[in-house]
Amino acid sequence: MATIVVKQVGSPIRRPAKQRATLVGLGLNKMHRTRELEDTPSVRGMVNSIPHLVQIVEEKG
Repeated sequence: MATIVVKQVGSPIRRPAKQRATLVGLGLNKMHRTRELEDTPSVRGMVNSIPHLVQIVEEKG
């Protein structure tokens, strides 16, 4: 099972509600928090839809 570590680097303040919902869907809600998520096409799509707010720190597996 491959995983990726995603870090929130941008603030959701003054962003569209859809982008905020994507952050919540990834499990991120505060700056500089990280989450280890399963590397699936849906997670990659969420990360790619908000590249200005999140960054992939590490890819495992």
